[in-house]
Amino acid sequence: MNKRGRPREFEYSSIVDVAMKTFWKRGYEGCSTQDLCNDTGLGKGSLYNAFGSKHELYEQVLERYHETGIREQMKLLDAPILVKERLSNFFQWALKEDFENCDQKGCLLINAGVERAQNDSAVQEIFSRHVELLRQAIEKVMEEGLQTGEFSKKQTAEELASLFLSSYYGFRVLNVSMQNRMLSEQIMKGTLESIFGA
Repeated sequence: MNKRGRPREFEYSSIVDVAMKTFWKRGYEGCSTQDLCNDTGLGKGSLYNAFGSKHELYEQVLERYHETGIREQMKLLDAPILVKERLSNFFQWALKEDFENCDQKGCLLINAGVERAQNDSAVQEIFSRHVELLRQAIEKVMEEGLQTGEFSKKQTAEELASLFLSSYYGFRVLNVSMQNRMLSEQIMKGTLESIFGA
């Protein structure tokens, strides 16, 4: 028996998933321990016994979100289709995430980065790791596009990946703050045109 009284693995996972929705909706600072108890159905003692603290639970939530998100993103970037279609699908996936989830606004990891990365080393580490993995994957896709002649730019794959990534993250932040789908679609179209040509 686990001396710490940690829930069984499937219960532990489901608690993290429920807590994810709570943090996503309220943000870290706006989320109280009581909110987490109300939503997960755990008492404060059980919550602290299982996770140690609100912050440790938050780290678990961000790790879970990172792992799930990077898996979905890699699947889109590795698809056996044209590079332009992959990058377009990647933007479309983000658009759907940001505009079709009523309670969860935007990317949880970006929200956490904006709210806490400057003063929270754990959040900064998870967010930075996610961005670096994504940057490497996009750079690989850009290299493929250059090699196949899908676009013939003077920029390197690294430069094209940086352009795409900066536009993508600006796009995600604007999606949450403005909720202007028309503007988002213009940014998406403009980014792809700047890389591939009109």
